[in-house]
Amino acid sequence: MSLITASKPHVLKHSFFSNLARISNSQHPGVYFFCSSSSPDTPTNEENPKPETPDLPTEPHPEKPVSTREAQTGTIQNREPGIPRGKHRNPEKIEDTICRMMANRAWTTRLQNSIRGLVPVFDHDLVYNVLHSARNPDHALQFFRWVERSGLFKHDRETHYKIIDILGKASKLNHARCILLDMPKKGLKWDEDLFIVLIDSYGKAGIVQESVKIFRSMEELGVPRTIKSYDTFFKVIMRRGRYMMAKRYFNKMLTESIIPTRHTYNLMIWGFFLSLRVETANRFFEDMKTRDISPDVVTYNTMINGFNRVKKIEESEKFFTEMKARNIEPTVISYTTMIKGYVTVNRVDDALKLYEEMKSFGIKPNSFTYSTLLPGLCEADKMPDAHTIFKEMVHRHLVPHDNSIFLQLISGQCKSGNLDLATDVLKSMIRLNITPEAQHYGVLIVNLLKSGVHDEAVKLLNQLIEQEIVLNTKGTLELESTLYNPMIDYLCNNGMTIKAETLFRQLMKMGVLDSESFNILIRGHSKEGTPDSAFELMKIMSRRNVPSEESSYKMLIESYLKKKEPSDAKTVLESMVENGHDPDSLTYKSVMESLFEDGRVQTASRVMKIMIEKGVKDHKDLVSRILEALLLRGHVEEALGRIELLMNAGFGPDFDGLISVVCEKGKTIAAVKLLDFVLERDYTVEFSSYDKVLDALLSGGKTLNAYSILCKIKEKGGVTDKSSSEELIRALNEQGNTQQADVLSRMIMGKEKGKKVKKQASVL
Repeated sequence: MSLITASKPHVLKHSFFSNLARISNSQHPGVYFFCSSSSPDTPTNEENPKPETPDLPTEPHPEKPVSTREAQTGTIQNREPGIPRGKHRNPEKIEDTICRMMANRAWTTRLQNSIRGLVPVFDHDLVYNVLHSARNPDHALQFFRWVERSGLFKHDRETHYKIIDILGKASKLNHARCILLDMPKKGLKWDEDLFIVLIDSYGKAGIVQESVKIFRSMEELGVPRTIKSYDTFFKVIMRRGRYMMAKRYFNKMLTESIIPTRHTYNLMIWGFFLSLRVETANRFFEDMKTRDISPDVVTYNTMINGFNRVKKIEESEKFFTEMKARNIEPTVISYTTMIKGYVTVNRVDDALKLYEEMKSFGIKPNSFTYSTLLPGLCEADKMPDAHTIFKEMVHRHLVPHDNSIFLQLISGQCKSGNLDLATDVLKSMIRLNITPEAQHYGVLIVNLLKSGVHDEAVKLLNQLIEQEIVLNTKGTLELESTLYNPMIDYLCNNGMTIKAETLFRQLMKMGVLDSESFNILIRGHSKEGTPDSAFELMKIMSRRNVPSEESSYKMLIESYLKKKEPSDAKTVLESMVENGHDPDSLTYKSVMESLFEDGRVQTASRVMKIMIEKGVKDHKDLVSRILEALLLRGHVEEALGRIELLMNAGFGPDFDGLISVVCEKGKTIAAVKLLDFVLERDYTVEFSSYDKVLDALLSGGKTLNAYSILCKIKEKGGVTDKSSSEELIRALNEQGNTQQADVLSRMIMGKEKGKKVKKQASVL
């Protein structure tokens, strides 16, 4: 039989007055360090200063309720499978069981029935404790509405206050507001505490106008307003800079005979300083003294910090001295605030003296003190003092709230040449259970490399890469290009390009597309003989529109050529041209030669075409060799196209030499087409070239082709050897081509004259 228990806080017996007390026990934060008393008699915790722009005090979480039913009903004893009989897990309270069920299951009728079966009667203690222990505000709201609509429980003022508080903290403000406004329909009366919770919740959510509406509605709804609600209201509007509204309502409060407290004045002064209304803040400080309200340490801390914000350090010093003269002992917040003021105006020596004075009075610095003083010492190049104080902070195992302090310490020690101390800062972060960020490693590694401490730098680099510290999305310090590029450069220049690429790909996952890094890596891979990896990076650059460097392409081409892969080198060269770079003459030559020697004549021809189109007119011998190879291999049309391109660029080839080679190799068709190309464009060649073509045709028995070419030669006014013509006439007659022989005879005898039109070809 399961035993049931629930608990309820002792404070609920007098809930109305206890909630009033909890609301009033708020602390007033000053800008950066401040907390304040909620009333003249409420103590403050000066050892735990607030952040620079903290939220003002809110109602503290109530302790987990304690039930008077426990002795009567006991606890649930659940035995899970696998646990031997007689051995039970720790007893689970009924409200915890319900909260666990709601957290692990969807809110359905089945779940509701399960809860009903578990709890025979829903009393006040159980409902309150379930609301308090719910793991999710939605669960609390669902449970709150269900027990009421199902008639299982009638909510009272305390459960309403609890759910409004839960929903307010979760920013579910519309639900909280509706529940509050529906209370009279259930026969429940409003009180000030309920409205205070909602005013504060809207303020924390940044919806100040709603806080103002709710505060104003209290008067309309007949809910009395006391200093508690006014203080909460001032806190909300001052945080948003509504100082004029705060002044108006302060005066209205006085007309309602509501007497401000020290806490009220602390709030007002803090708010005026937050809006930089220094004179107004000062007037309120004097006004509180005229009302016989003595300033406390929080008041003075607020005044000191307020004048620090406007860099009036002399005024801060005056209030600090006045505080001690009134026998108000400065706290760690007081000293830290003054130290911050000195650091702000570059009076680091005075800050250091005050730090020593604080310790001499037995006041221990806290993490805010160290976070304030250490950056100032680093900026003033007082690294020995910074190191001493840093070691003290580490010894006390205090952790600053901003990791950039460690970066300043590392940078400062590196700048002073104390690399060992800089390394010690990094190790101290690990001892403090602080994960160093990539920027911390980067500064130290780069400075180690600059100082020639390469082994230590590489060790840290390995940690940075292997632990994927760059991918730490929780960090706030991004690795800058001035740090990762020197690291990548060092690795690439020392045979560790693969490791460098691993680092850079981690950076790419964080959105880095640095042109310099890409080019360093490409050159590194090219140098190490891994051009494929380099070309892959180059493709990424092209897709992402990252600018490339000409030197990177050149080194990659050379790398492919060293590996005897001229075709890939040609691909890179084409990419180089497409991306707006102009390869130099030697680059073209090296690629064309490699392709030519590899037997890739047509590919070499395409590179030659790119070269000519880019206006490069070098490498005469290589160009001629490529043209010869094209003609000899039967790629006549391609060769003629390249020749025409050369002629248009004013870079004509040696026609006589080309004709001579193809004739010697017996490539008569190529010879005929080449000579025909020359004749059609009226380019001039030597007479001997004509004869070589005719002789080659006659030797091959191609008399009609020879006849056609000779006719064209005569029409253009060309001259050939008479014996060649006579031999051709004889051959034509022998083959029965008498008509052609007769025409040729008359041409030779001069009866038919051709026009002589010559155009001098540019010859290499």
